[in-house]
Amino acid sequence: MLRSLVGSEMCIRDRLQYKISGMTCSSCVATVTKAIESIRNVKNVTVSLDPGLAVVESNEDVSVDVIQSVLPDKFSAKPFEYYGEVNTDGKESYLAKLFPLILILSYISLTSIIINFGRSLDDLMMDFMGIFFIVFSFFKFLDYKSFPNSFAMYDPLAKALPLYGWIYPFIETILGLMFLFRFQLFTSIIITILLLSITTYGVVNVLKNKQTIQCACLGTAIKLPMTIATLIENGIMIIMALISILRMYA
Repeated sequence: MLRSLVGSEMCIRDRLQYKISGMTCSSCVATVTKAIESIRNVKNVTVSLDPGLAVVESNEDVSVDVIQSVLPDKFSAKPFEYYGEVNTDGKESYLAKLFPLILILSYISLTSIIINFGRSLDDLMMDFMGIFFIVFSFFKFLDYKSFPNSFAMYDPLAKALPLYGWIYPFIETILGLMFLFRFQLFTSIIITILLLSITTYGVVNVLKNKQTIQCACLGTAIKLPMTIATLIENGIMIIMALISILRMYA
């Protein structure tokens, strides 16, 4: 029993993304999928025409050169994390990539503090969570077609139920409005804890396995790497939600 569980856990070690150029129709998607599936140790392949993304699950690393070698000449492959500008300045590059997230969280925090100056901590937290969801859903809608695939790379529920990835930005928008208008707060808080806990579980697995993927928290319009900052961002929201629950019944 233990052996079978370990075997299934080791079955898929890497989940990698590649940007595939040259696809113009569903026939191209089928061709690319079949070609990548022919590579040894590849367990599963999901290819999307828009945004031209191939998600490869394998029990060992699959280099972009190997991907390119099996594709017909009309297609080209690039590692998804290199799609766009590549910065090689180490720590400085890391901070530069996180700058949009830091800036947005700073604006949300400052706005929440200003509009709640002299008011209770409960109001500040409700407004922070409301603005957070509204702003983050906005960025997901900027490139709505690409969001579900990117989200499914690490969120277990989005991977198991693709429809969830499509409706998630709408859920965030609704939750944001519920917090801002103080509507059904208990329900809003419980849903927030549940959904962000699921996402956080996926983020922890990605960081533990040292996978290099894009974080979908700001959609795909902003190329944000999956880092410990994503974990902290989710953690802040979960902690605020838990504090709110405790204060309701204090």
